[in-house]
Amino acid sequence: MVARASGLCRVVPLIMAALFPAALFLVQMLNLLIEPLKFEFMRNAIAIGVLLGILCAVVGSYLIVQQMGMMVDMIAHSVLAGLPVAFALGFPMAIGAFISGIISAGIMVWIQSQSRIKIDAIMALILSTFLAISITLISLLRTTKLDLDGFLFGNILSVAPADVQQTFVTTLIILVAVKICYKELLFYTFDPLGSQASGLPVNWIYLGMISAITLTIVASLQTVGALLVIALLIGPGITAYLLVKELHLMMGLGAIIGMTASVTGMYLSYYLNMPSGAAIVLVIFGLFLLAFLLSPSQGILTRKRAN
Repeated sequence: MVARASGLCRVVPLIMAALFPAALFLVQMLNLLIEPLKFEFMRNAIAIGVLLGILCAVVGSYLIVQQMGMMVDMIAHSVLAGLPVAFALGFPMAIGAFISGIISAGIMVWIQSQSRIKIDAIMALILSTFLAISITLISLLRTTKLDLDGFLFGNILSVAPADVQQTFVTTLIILVAVKICYKELLFYTFDPLGSQASGLPVNWIYLGMISAITLTIVASLQTVGALLVIALLIGPGITAYLLVKELHLMMGLGAIIGMTASVTGMYLSYYLNMPSGAAIVLVIFGLFLLAFLLSPSQGILTRKRAN
């Protein structure tokens, strides 16, 4: 009995010595995670980053499958034309941005239906035209107080609780709409002609998708900005596309990737003093690069090994 007690006395200090560094490391990591959350602006930024990570992944998945990634770029620049008009008239700028985005999409569809011009050329023309319109309107309407750079590059650290609530409502509306219309959207996404022949209201479906894209971009204007929202809409989706094959899995995994990138980017921004939007986009690209290299079915390194 005495021998057992003596042996136990010798073993316990060894166990404690082995566990202490691990416990100390966990405590330090926990402090690193908790410290930024002491500030309200960080809590708001992380919350809206999580919401946008989900929203952008779901909406962006449809664009990627339909090979319409360029549309994000077009609408992201087109919404800027509505900002000075709404600012001058005293309307909420989100309304002006939304209307401008819908108008640009309508012009794109009209030009495409009336000519043989390729869709990518039309989008490039509309993009540059609406960006020029926004700059011209700011000068003509004398809305010099309008911070166009803020909408272009975003500032997620300036997000207010009202912005989080607005983004939550937008995310909830779009997710519910996708859930209700998932089968119709799936049919239209992979077989537009077949869905039209079967009697589905393809024009309304297309308008709904354009509205969802525009709402997503408008919700992202004050956070990652119009230029960087492109990466948030496309990056998580194409990363998931390399890893899974089903659309619903692509949206789910893309949402996880978007949330992870947003939260990780915010922590990198806090500790490394990096621009928040840029940090999020760099994390997105890093995750995409990992999937591009190591995807079990499509990764460059794994594909070479399989061959």
